[in-house]
Amino acid sequence: MAGIQRWTVTEPYIPLDCGLGEAPFYEEASHHLRFVDIVKKKLHVVDLNKGPSSLTTLDLQDSVGASITADVEGAAEDEIIVGAKYGYAIVNRKTGAMKYLKRFSDDPEHGKQIRSNDGAVDTSGRFWVGTMNDPTVTDPTDVGVVFRLDPDMTLHRMIEKVTIPNSIGWSEDDKTMFFTDSPTKTISKFDYDAATGKISNRQPYFRYEGDEQGAAPDGFAIDVHGCLWTAVYGTGKVLRVSPEGKLIGEIKLPTRCVTCPRFAGEDLIITSAVEEDPKAHPESAKYGGSVFKVNVGVQGMPIRKWKR
Repeated sequence: MAGIQRWTVTEPYIPLDCGLGEAPFYEEASHHLRFVDIVKKKLHVVDLNKGPSSLTTLDLQDSVGASITADVEGAAEDEIIVGAKYGYAIVNRKTGAMKYLKRFSDDPEHGKQIRSNDGAVDTSGRFWVGTMNDPTVTDPTDVGVVFRLDPDMTLHRMIEKVTIPNSIGWSEDDKTMFFTDSPTKTISKFDYDAATGKISNRQPYFRYEGDEQGAAPDGFAIDVHGCLWTAVYGTGKVLRVSPEGKLIGEIKLPTRCVTCPRFAGEDLIITSAVEEDPKAHPESAKYGGSVFKVNVGVQGMPIRKWKR
């Protein structure tokens, strides 16, 4: 296809065996990267100045959702907020201890059925988190909800009937919110009111039309030109999509189950999961669960902190 910029990655930046690597988060001040393994309940951190040999790993008390660790404005250096199994929680990065701030459900039985899966913080410090059926308990159905936790600790149900919620992000002018519900193969866009946090007028922004079995848009990152870089799970690709919703770039990676990209300067860091069918895809299985890096010549939008 003419006009598409292409990159090829042939080997991992960090060779790992994450069951479900997710939530890459760039700590700009220290030039560190953190990411989670949802399945193995790990928080990994690497010093990008030193490289992969600096990787450290912390065991977590609970299952942390994808792409939803966030920094907290004014918090101690060793505290971050996460979307976890039962709700929003503060994690101590030294000990792995987790303290819940707000639960998704007051019903303990319903709480066991769900977990968080993705989200982001908006420019006003509100923390948006999507929930889904916990796949260790039951198969995904459309019982998921996208929640919004405000600085005053009020919890709002913003999007209902979600199956597998993935990335949430906002345009540079703060007038549009983007959201992926993976089984639909569609990234949606909403009119967004930054003053109130309200969304309206849902429309399709980009639909993945490939026919690979199980392929679907997963996590995304937004660059300073307003383009979305979306991992497409099951394809070994990250696609760059213009503000108008047109495909303009493609990164090919050596494993199919890519999950989420995140900018670290002009580098795009990409997490992945273990290969689901290693017999059919042995080459993909070789690097499944690793972390990849590619310089794409553009930086990402600023990362916001949750306010309280």
